[in-house]
Amino acid sequence: MKAIIYRDNGGPEVLQLVDREVPEPGPGEVRVRIAVSGVNPTDWKTRAGATNPKQFPEVNPHLDGSGTIDAVGAGVDPGRVGQRVWLYMATAGRPTGTAAEFTVVDAGQAVPLPDGASFDIGASLGVPALTAHRALTVAEDGPSRLAPGALDGRVVLAAGGAGAVGHAVIQLARWAGATVISTISGPEKARLATAAGAHHVVNYRETGAAEAIRDLAPDGVDIIAEVALGANLALDLAVLRTRGTIATYANDGGKPVELDVRQNMMLNSRFQFLVLYTVGAEALTAAAEDVAAAVEDGAMPVGEEHGLPLLRFPLADTAGAHRAVEDGTVGKVLVDVAS
Repeated sequence: MKAIIYRDNGGPEVLQLVDREVPEPGPGEVRVRIAVSGVNPTDWKTRAGATNPKQFPEVNPHLDGSGTIDAVGAGVDPGRVGQRVWLYMATAGRPTGTAAEFTVVDAGQAVPLPDGASFDIGASLGVPALTAHRALTVAEDGPSRLAPGALDGRVVLAAGGAGAVGHAVIQLARWAGATVISTISGPEKARLATAAGAHHVVNYRETGAAEAIRDLAPDGVDIIAEVALGANLALDLAVLRTRGTIATYANDGGKPVELDVRQNMMLNSRFQFLVLYTVGAEALTAAAEDVAAAVEDGAMPVGEEHGLPLLRFPLADTAGAHRAVEDGTVGKVLVDVAS
């Protein structure tokens, strides 16, 4: 089979297209013929060595993808052969991911993909959708699971709604019944956040952004899904309701975070920091189940018309896909694996 690998940390140039043996699934595992592989910021950061030291002599990257189960290991229902699936966290604890014609994962990490959902949707879920689910389910008095009506009466602020996680936050929050506000930096990103389903968009760069959000949510925002905590903290605290939650999954821009302790005491604010690698199996499984239900309901479409432009690369140019993500391309970067 064709696969992308790297043996040393470094820039996109360390990625190589090679031939490898088709892997065999072990007990409790499934083998998936990959159709589309999704690229996330964590994929290039891992390749570059920016997060943790490389764990394996050779790594086949990418956490997320979609395809069709073509073999199962012992203990797995053989009826799953032929099932369309989306994958998440494929490289967590393994050297093999979805940037290959075949990959093997634990059966639970291969989630059924409805016939009406494209492989593009499947490859765009994974990290962004599960991160969004976590951000929306950590409030002190909020739901721990998402379903239609779970967020009725709540106001959610999706910071950076034109990004992949922000897009998933908008879609999941809207599906669950929340009023969704998204902060954006200009007209084009406002168009994308609106297409994703945001009820309101506010340009955070303009004077009066906090007042504009407060006009939309006089009692304050219940949950903020934050991508740039250092840059946006003042705005977040200006619009957060008492006992509200700021769930932060990144700190884009790297600005240091300084907290006014008394201000947060008076708000009884809650900060939830999150990353999928250490969130735990129970949270991942719950998130995958809820995201699958949203996909079944048609609530997670992708593409320009749905607020998430798709940028495609062939498997042989996975390095180009990594460069696009590193350069901050707006939308979702996909690698077409199946010919």
